[in-house]
Amino acid sequence: MTSSAGRESRRAANARKRESRRPSRLGTRAGTTAKPDRTAEPDAGFPGLLKRVWLSAVAADDLPTTLHTLLTLDGHVPADIQLRALGLREEAALKALAGLTWRTGPTDDTLSPAAQAPAQDPAQDGAPAAFHGEIALSDSGRILLRVPSQGPLADSAVVSGVLRVPWSQAVLDTYRRELAAATARFAESAADCRAWLADQGPEGRAALLAQAKEAALRTAPFVLYQDQKLYTNFRGQNTLTGKTLWPGHPDCALSTLESLPLDLWSDHDVHLLVCLTLLIRSAGFGRIEEANGTQLTLDHVAYLLERVRRLYDGVLGAGTVPAAASPSLASLVELADALGDVRPRAGAHAQLYREIHGALMHKIERVAQAPGDGARAREDAMVGRLRERLPLTGSTLAELGRSAAAAPEWLARPHGRFGTGLESLVHETVAACAHAFEADFAMSRGMRSLPELIAALREERWAELVDWDITRFFCCVVPGPTAGRHFADSAAAVADTAWAMSSRMQYNSWHFVAGNVPKVPEVIARDHFVPPTIPDVAFYSDQHHHGHVNNKVRFSIRSPQAVEVDGRRFNGFMDLRLLRCAGTPFDEQDLLAAHRVSAFVAGATGLVAAMVAAGRSVEVTAFDAGWHWESITGTPAQADGARLGETPFAA
Repeated sequence: MTSSAGRESRRAANARKRESRRPSRLGTRAGTTAKPDRTAEPDAGFPGLLKRVWLSAVAADDLPTTLHTLLTLDGHVPADIQLRALGLREEAALKALAGLTWRTGPTDDTLSPAAQAPAQDPAQDGAPAAFHGEIALSDSGRILLRVPSQGPLADSAVVSGVLRVPWSQAVLDTYRRELAAATARFAESAADCRAWLADQGPEGRAALLAQAKEAALRTAPFVLYQDQKLYTNFRGQNTLTGKTLWPGHPDCALSTLESLPLDLWSDHDVHLLVCLTLLIRSAGFGRIEEANGTQLTLDHVAYLLERVRRLYDGVLGAGTVPAAASPSLASLVELADALGDVRPRAGAHAQLYREIHGALMHKIERVAQAPGDGARAREDAMVGRLRERLPLTGSTLAELGRSAAAAPEWLARPHGRFGTGLESLVHETVAACAHAFEADFAMSRGMRSLPELIAALREERWAELVDWDITRFFCCVVPGPTAGRHFADSAAAVADTAWAMSSRMQYNSWHFVAGNVPKVPEVIARDHFVPPTIPDVAFYSDQHHHGHVNNKVRFSIRSPQAVEVDGRRFNGFMDLRLLRCAGTPFDEQDLLAAHRVSAFVAGATGLVAAMVAAGRSVEVTAFDAGWHWESITGTPAQADGARLGETPFAA
């Protein structure tokens, strides 16, 4: 039933929303099954990984191997992330016990603790131990060490027990010296932070607090440490604004500082605000995620900024950004500002991207090398397939894009099985990616109605635009030829998984669109993240995110692209994603090729947006739940949810 204006009535819309959109249950009432189709193991994801890591660590023959296993989570993360997660006492203890430290300067993030560890045992030559310490693994993945004057590590805070480690007198003496030096450094940097914040004045501090709160609200979850204190907007007991704590919540560590005089701020508080400020000034809110899982002190931020400085100098020439003149906060502020200034230039000269280590949600900004044979082979495979299926000519993706731009009209007309050429191009490109990149799933998202978007932009209907639901967006998901092996070769399971991914990607489009329009009150109030602008490659993402765990998203590439719509640039308007459920991770060459593919799709989307702005009407109607069922199972979607037996998966 529709209204006289031709729009769906509220009653009909509510009835539709109560129906399941899962492809295998179309037409049935949502939430009425006796039990879930799939249930995860109790320790699926990160808890299970930690248990396996601990078993491997305790089975090692010596302390260096044990520490290497724990620091890398048995090969799942670079070791230096875990080293930088240690508090003052744990850092001093590990330096004394095994000679391990991150303070040798930025590395290539492949630090080998086993190679650095001393050959002797902490308790030398059978001499009586001066202290009996402990080593354990926390449920957050951090290494825990029992140090002098500390009681036994609590069973509730560790994974599967502790290892007892005797300390010799020499180790104890080294620990005392290291701890004294670390304590003095922290006190000095706290005083530096406090003096700098005092110089900002009440209004300046208020502005910095507002910026930090906005960053916490508009950034993906992060976990930061101040010695043993945890600052996070990720699950559990949140201490920062995010999904759990609304802005101004009394449990938010930043909000509680707003009305307090500076002299009542703790040393942890001053470090928190100053370090967040440095990170933001160097690259915007996203830089905070590059500190994920580490300590947040001036020393640690200085390490991160120096690594980035060397990265940008490698692109723009040595000395483009001078090193910090001293460890002082004033020098670090200058360095952060300089990095923020040159980052766009670095990105214009080379491809910046982020490497994501899913187990600790840690991101590392990288500069890609030039495309090589690997990237060219992927692109050649893509181009050959697309030329066969689309009315385009050329030997590279860029040439295919120019071919489309020279004669774009077909994108607005029916093509093949689709109502528009744009839909055909999106599908054929995604399907080609699944084959060319040996992906288990490939996908690309966007907005269904460019005419409605352009009308809203021209009439400045910002509140209405951000009130649109996720059905205003689409995502085309295509499984790879062998994806079924991860889902018991069930076509229904693959279709349901593909639709789960599609729905999540629709949400991501919804989540990013508000970051591209004027900050009127309705936009500010609406949940959204800062839209992404650079690609990333992720390793072991099937640890925390429930959807990634359930749908086996282990290795992935995300390549976001901006699209100009009626004169307004929308960052992250579309993207291309590739994923593998197991096997070999994607690499940098894969990412470079994928980024060219996403640029090709974004270019076609921009061509259609220009035609719509000039008066054409182009709508994307494909890629709903029924489409995913039919395209994957090869059988018609049933309105009543009935299925004619189980269909084996065959790409």
